[in-house]
Amino acid sequence: MPLRGGRGTLAACEPRGGRLGRILVTGSHGLVGRELVAALEAQGHEVVPFDRRHDGSDLRDVESVARALQGCEGVFHLAAVSRVAWGEEDSALCHAINVDGTAVLLRAALDRSEAPWVVFASSREVYGNPPEVPVREDMPRAPVNAYGRSKRDGELLFEEAMAKGLRAALVRLSNVYGTEHDHPSRAVPSLLWRAMQDEDLLLTGSDVFFDFVHVEDCVKGLLRAAQALREGRSLPPLHLVTGVPTSLLELAQAAVRVTGSGSRIVVQPARSFDVEGFCGNPAQAEAVLGFRPRIGLEEGLGRLRDRLAARGRGPDAFSLSELT
Repeated sequence: MPLRGGRGTLAACEPRGGRLGRILVTGSHGLVGRELVAALEAQGHEVVPFDRRHDGSDLRDVESVARALQGCEGVFHLAAVSRVAWGEEDSALCHAINVDGTAVLLRAALDRSEAPWVVFASSREVYGNPPEVPVREDMPRAPVNAYGRSKRDGELLFEEAMAKGLRAALVRLSNVYGTEHDHPSRAVPSLLWRAMQDEDLLLTGSDVFFDFVHVEDCVKGLLRAAQALREGRSLPPLHLVTGVPTSLLELAQAAVRVTGSGSRIVVQPARSFDVEGFCGNPAQAEAVLGFRPRIGLEEGLGRLRDRLAARGRGPDAFSLSELT
């Protein structure tokens, strides 16, 4: 029977093999969280949203987390201070939410008589500046900024919990983009929206390269990881990546093409806390989950262009203070 939903193909993202039960989604109102919740709800699942910007939910509050977990079969743990720049601005808050909050969630999960499965959204930032690309999941974790260190520490907490019997998946994301619910200063929404306005495209280093993944593909990968956990499978750390490196200059040029823009491209010095570049190896996720992103960069930029054009304004902005 076809799945119905108002969010396009995201409504058809569920892997084969059965429906998910009641699900807690931390970070439910973020870029990935909103699309994941929409996909789950379109399939008829009961979703428990947990997000500071939704109802003031605080991942550091033991009672709130325990209450949210009641009756949940599984958890997608997306909540975080999720911007590298914010981690540098307030490293204490970054650690409190990303590490201490994760510890609260894991303790609550392990305290349950039947612990839920948990999919943890980690980050490419755990690698820092990797010695070679494409990066494999078994390469050293050597983060170079506060956000990356917090995600590494979160992974270590998960590894401890998994040793105690928790069914969990560590999924490392890379430069997810694709909706208006994104911070306007991030590379993709910033460059695309400015191109749509024929404004200068400002690059912090032109040769820095990343692995850009459309949010629809990201959600599919998260759901496949959850399905594998439901089937009782043990999963190694996994990348949800394309395996295609794209420099910031190439990204800006693509934004100009898909918008027909007359924007100039202006290169500025790179920031001291940014990594030099990242491109992940997608082979392990493809072998283990049968997953590989399918949406190419220009197709993804075109979809985002259409979403922004339909609303008539740029991406939504929110501040670090909203997470405190």
